[in-house]
Amino acid sequence: MANQELKEEHKPLTQWKRRKGGLSASMFIFVLSALDNMGFVANMVSLVLYFYGVMHFDLSSSANTLTNFMGSTFLLSLLGGFISDTYLNRFITCLIFGSVEVLALAMLTVEAASNHLHPDTCGKPSCVKGGSAVMFYTSLCLLALGNGGVRGSMTAFGADQFDEKDSSEAKALASFFNWLLLSSTIGAITGVTGVVWVSTQKAWHWGFFIITIASFLGFFALALGKPFYCIKTPSDSPILRIFQVIVVAFKNRKFSLAESHEEIELYEINDKDTTIEKICHTNQMRFLDKAAIVHENTKLQPWNVCTVTQVEEVKILTRMLPIVASTIIMNTCLAQLQTFSVQQGNVMNLKLGSLIVPAPSIPVIPLIFISILVPIYELFFVPLARKITHHPSGITQLQRVGVGLVLSSISMAIAGIVEVKRRDQGRKDPSNPISLFWLSFQYGIFGIADMFTLVGLLEFFYRESPSSMKSLSTSFTWLSMSLGYFFSTVFVNVINVVTKNITPSKQGWLHGFDLNQNNLNLFYWFLATLSCLNFFNYLYWASKYKYKSEDYNSSPNLKALNDGNAQD
Repeated sequence: MANQELKEEHKPLTQWKRRKGGLSASMFIFVLSALDNMGFVANMVSLVLYFYGVMHFDLSSSANTLTNFMGSTFLLSLLGGFISDTYLNRFITCLIFGSVEVLALAMLTVEAASNHLHPDTCGKPSCVKGGSAVMFYTSLCLLALGNGGVRGSMTAFGADQFDEKDSSEAKALASFFNWLLLSSTIGAITGVTGVVWVSTQKAWHWGFFIITIASFLGFFALALGKPFYCIKTPSDSPILRIFQVIVVAFKNRKFSLAESHEEIELYEINDKDTTIEKICHTNQMRFLDKAAIVHENTKLQPWNVCTVTQVEEVKILTRMLPIVASTIIMNTCLAQLQTFSVQQGNVMNLKLGSLIVPAPSIPVIPLIFISILVPIYELFFVPLARKITHHPSGITQLQRVGVGLVLSSISMAIAGIVEVKRRDQGRKDPSNPISLFWLSFQYGIFGIADMFTLVGLLEFFYRESPSSMKSLSTSFTWLSMSLGYFFSTVFVNVINVVTKNITPSKQGWLHGFDLNQNNLNLFYWFLATLSCLNFFNYLYWASKYKYKSEDYNSSPNLKALNDGNAQD
C-alpha cells in the first residue's frame, strides 16, 4: 500500500501531461486566435482607408503609416517572446498584453466616434496635429504593443500543449499549426467581410467597437481554459545566455581548437534534475566552442565558462538567421496587398450584382481558398506525404517555405499586369473602371503562398529552437514580417526619390493622390524581380541548413567535462 502511494506521489511528467495539454487545451487557443485575428486582419486591410479618408493622409503617407504600424507590431512580438521565456509564463504574458490590446482598441473606437479628434483636410501628406495626434499615435502604439506581445507568446503557448519528443504528439504538434492557421483564417474571413463592411459602409467606430468586444471575448476564453493547460515555467534569460557565450568566446579567443579533438575538454553539466534540454556538440561554427573550453584554473561559473548546450543554442539561432533574412522580401510583398492593392480596389468597380463590396474585403478570396485547402492539406496530403517521407509534418518546414516564396514572386508579377489593365481603363474611361475581382488573382496566389510560408516558419522555429527560447525564436516569424513592412516603407520612399530624378515627368512612381497618374505596376514588377533573386538566396541557405534532429544523431568529437554541482 505504501509503495502504491509512493508511486502515485511520483507520477512521471508524461502521465501528468495526459491530463493537461493536447488538442482539448488548444481549443481555447483556437477561439482566441479566431476572435483576435478577426480584428487584427480587419485593421490590417482597412486602416489604410481610415488613414486616407478620415485622418487625411495622402496615398504614400497612408501606406507608410500602416506599414510602420504593422512593422512595429511584429517587431514587438520579440518583446512578448522574451518576457514569456524569461520572467512570466506564456499564459500570463498573453493575458497581460491582451489587456493592453483591448484598451488600445477602446481608445481607437472613441477616436473614430469623436469628430473633434479628426483633422481637417490640409493638402499636406499628414494633417494630424495637437490633441488628436496624441490620441491617434498613443492608440496605435498601444495597439502595436498589445498585438505584438500576444503574437510573441500565444503560438509558443499553444505548441507547449504537445510533447514534441513523443512520436504521436509530434504529429499532433504539426497538426496544431495547421489548425491554428485555419482558426485564424476563419476569424480573418469574418473580419474582412462583416467588420470591414460595418467600418466602411456604416461607421468606423462601430467596426472598431465590434473588434474590441471580439478581442475581449477571445482573451476571456483563453483565461477560462487555465485548468486544461500545460503551463511551462520560464527559465534563465535567453538573451543573457546568448551574451554569455559571445563574451566568453571573445575572452578565450586566443585559445586554439586543435585538429585532434581528443585533447580538448568542453564543459557540460551532468544534472538530471535540470529543466534545460541538453544539446549534443556539433562541428559548425567552432569558434563559439571556445566559450566552453575548460582550461587550468577555470572557475566553473557563468561568464567564465559556458556549457556545450549553451554554445549549441547560440549556434542554432545563428543558423536560423539566414532563413529569417530570406523571407523578409516576401513580407514586403505582403505589405503591398494591404496598402496599394486596397487603394487600387477603392477606385475599381465595387459592385457584385446589386451588392457593393468594400475594397478591403477582397482578401476574403484567398482566405476562403486557405480555409478549404488547410483541411485538405492536413487530412489528405500530410498522411500521404508521411508515408513517403516519414516526416511528422509530411514535408519539411523549409520545403513549405520555399513553395511560398515562389508563389509570392508570381503574385507580384500578376499584380503588375492587373495594375496595367486597371490604370489603362481608368485613363481611358474613368466612369467605367474594371471590376474589383481582377485583384483576386494576386490575392489568391499570395494567400496560398502565405499558407505554406507562415505555418512552415512557425513550426520550423518552434521545433528547431532550444527549449529555453521557444517564444523568442518563434517570434522570428514575426520579426521577418516586421522587417518586411519596414522595408516596404523604405522601398516606397527610395523609389519615389530615385524615379523622381529619372522620369521625364519628374514625378515618382508612387507620388500624389491619383493612382491613374502613377506607375504602381513598375513597383510591383520591381518586387517580383527582387523576390526571384531572393528565392535563389533562400535555396542556398536552406540547402546548407542542418536540422536539430540531425545534430542529435551526430557523434560529438569533443569530450564533455561533467560537473553536477557547478552553476549554469
